[in-house]
Amino acid sequence: MQHATETYDERLTAPRSWWVIAGLVGVSCALMLLPLGTLPLLGGLIGGTALASVLVSSYGSARVRVVAGSLVAGQARIPLTALGTPEILDAEEARAWRTHKADPRAFMLLRSYVPTAVRIPITDPTDPTPYAYVSTRAPERLVAALGR
Repeated sequence: MQHATETYDERLTAPRSWWVIAGLVGVSCALMLLPLGTLPLLGGLIGGTALASVLVSSYGSARVRVVAGSLVAGQARIPLTALGTPEILDAEEARAWRTHKADPRAFMLLRSYVPTAVRIPITDPTDPTPYAYVSTRAPERLVAALGR
């Protein structure tokens, strides 16, 4: 259920190829247990696939929302009044801000499989975090929601 005050909501789900890899992890677990018989083989297939799927799902469950006057990115909740003017980063610029331009004090909701991002300066003088780097598939929509 979405609230009327919610202006932006995105889930940074893992790509489909990761789910294929999770299935292949289950197959490899089954093959490791093949010499032990059919039941261990099936247990390895089901258990390995389930464990790998849980890991992929938990990593891909990060959410980016603008709701009730705050930017909620993963576990962080930052009031919009503490944010500066956001900057849209294309794929090349986002890679630069993930690597050689990155500040170790920055908050980063980083998903390497999402090529674009938004960099938002944090203007609160009591917060030592210089900026928030947020991976997003729709940077224009996020910036528009932050401006409302």
